[in-house]
Amino acid sequence: QVQFVESGGGLVQPGGSLRLSCVGSGFALEYYAIGWVRQAPGKEREEVSCISDTDGTTYYADSVKGRFTISRDNTKNTVSLQLSGLKAEDTAVYYCEAAYFCTKDGLKDLYDFRGQGTQVTVSS
Repeated sequence: QVQFVESGGGLVQPGGSLRLSCVGSGFALEYYAIGWVRQAPGKEREEVSCISDTDGTTYYADSVKGRFTISRDNTKNTVSLQLSGLKAEDTAVYYCEAAYFCTKDGLKDLYDFRGQGTQVTVSS
């Protein structure tokens, strides 16, 4: 079965940091553009960041630019998202998604699978 396994979420105070990890299960991440998206209750899906599989292109939503950093380690079949300077509005379930491309505008041509996600809660 092809899916992502996300981990690393938790409860953190405003201004804190977390490191999220996304491992490919049943497939090799290195052949895909990978992105992190988030969804909070009652809100639309928001694409947070992505990273290309070919040329190193990365994308960040304006809401997280300068605070989040995406990286990939193909030897570990993992894409990570370092979250810092966390705010209450970052509270959401964070998921990985795969696509053909990561461009300066985000993911393009999505594949239709994702994992269970990992909950990030920012609260004092």
